[in-house]
Amino acid sequence: MDTVFLNPNSDFSFLGLQHFVVVLFFALSGILFVRHAKKRDEATQLRLGLYLAWMVSSSIIIWTLIKLWVGPFDVQKDLPLHLCNFLALILPLFAIYRRFWMYEILVFWILAGTTQAILTPDLDEGFPHINFFKYWLEHAGLVVYIFYATVIYNMRPTVKSIFKSFAAIQVYLLLIIGVNWVLGSNYLFIAHKPEHASLLDAFGDWPYYILVEELIMLPYFYLIYLALKRPKSTNLS
Repeated sequence: MDTVFLNPNSDFSFLGLQHFVVVLFFALSGILFVRHAKKRDEATQLRLGLYLAWMVSSSIIIWTLIKLWVGPFDVQKDLPLHLCNFLALILPLFAIYRRFWMYEILVFWILAGTTQAILTPDLDEGFPHINFFKYWLEHAGLVVYIFYATVIYNMRPTVKSIFKSFAAIQVYLLLIIGVNWVLGSNYLFIAHKPEHASLLDAFGDWPYYILVEELIMLPYFYLIYLALKRPKSTNLS
């Protein structure tokens, strides 16, 4: 299919103009969206949160359907099993039920993992390729949503949340190791690092970068907790 949205391009570059503009766009849009929601009643806030969650999730669903239709669809690369893909896919469940235990997991997974994908994107295609839209709606959208949930739903992590989220990521990691073994894939970048430069490059070669990730995860989660914890003066009794 010959269309500008599918024609290959290599217009995106790390810290290039498109990188700067898209991050700035989502940062400003996220702030304005949350400020708008704070002025609305609770029913409207819940509805806006659900719309946002479905927008993020639809980036994965539509992209997957296009890959299945146009091809090629590669089960070694295109299943929604990378952490951000999986989070985007299930985000509407949290928007519907808003359980605190879900937030406890999501807040650390998103802010620890997704922000790294924003700062060092694993992306070649620039605007207006479908991969460009999918990548940024997914990753930036996740960060905007967890910011929305923290402010609008008045949810904040606790110290226990750190360990719950850490335990959950270990379970998911074990599941993906099994998937990678069966498919010969590299989901979660367990078999090798991303093709593009990333923070993992500072952690050494395989398998050392995985060990370093595991060692720094809890301290990293703790820093996120310190940034988001509920002020003592507003603790609920």
